[in-house]
Amino acid sequence: MNQSQIYKIIMISILSAISFILMLISVPLPFFPPFLKFDIADIPAYIGFILFGGGVGVLIIAIKIIIYGFLVSSEPIGPIANLLASLSYLIPIYIIYVKSKTSKSLITGIVVGTLFMTFVLSILNYFILLPLYGMILDQRAVFENVKTLVTVGIIPFNIVKGILLGVVIYIVHTKLIPILKKQKEKSTL
Repeated sequence: MNQSQIYKIIMISILSAISFILMLISVPLPFFPPFLKFDIADIPAYIGFILFGGGVGVLIIAIKIIIYGFLVSSEPIGPIANLLASLSYLIPIYIIYVKSKTSKSLITGIVVGTLFMTFVLSILNYFILLPLYGMILDQRAVFENVKTLVTVGIIPFNIVKGILLGVVIYIVHTKLIPILKKQKEKSTL
């Protein structure tokens, strides 16, 4: 195993651990249902996408969810929803940014990622995730209010989440990614 492969494995491990820790530091946003919490756990995965490619970014997300599922979660719906949110948000950003690698493409990716995540999670929450959540936790109110939860909770929450994450991603991309790219180049020497 060469030095760049060792560096990559170490970075995947560090980014996955940081992502898990950041997932634990989640906060409810005002005016949203309490089960919808905001965190910046997708930032390490974004770094993995940019430094090492899509496969590594997805791997970091998967490791974060597996660790969270085994150590923290008392039910499977939250981690599954988080996995789907992370993938539906970050993959469009990565695909759009990689084509031209400009600030404009990054911002376009963030907008598309926010809209795609909002769309995907609205559909999945309406038909699958919220009904399962209500069934697992035996909460009849969730069954009776799925449409309201999606329109008043899920849709606006994901738009706000996408925008807030987008601001952090933009800052990380302009300030931290250049430093990490130089560090990565040194590891291949």
